[in-house]
Amino acid sequence: MTPNEINKVQDYLFKIFKTKGLELKARKQKDSAEVFIGEEFIGVVYVDEDEEGSYLFEMAILKEDL
Repeated sequence: MTPNEINKVQDYLFKIFKTKGLELKARKQKDSAEVFIGEEFIGVVYVDEDEEGSYLFEMAILKEDL
């Protein structure tokens, strides 16, 4: 994802989750960015290959985290 894409998605997540504590960080893979709250990794945002200009957010909730 480009820095511009990362900023757009991050701003959207700020609004949806009502927090400025989220941060998207670029990955080596150019089609995605990692999502953090503080130091805690919470998921990945991917560029949607089927819908130009759209993104997919994937977050796993592990048994041991509950």
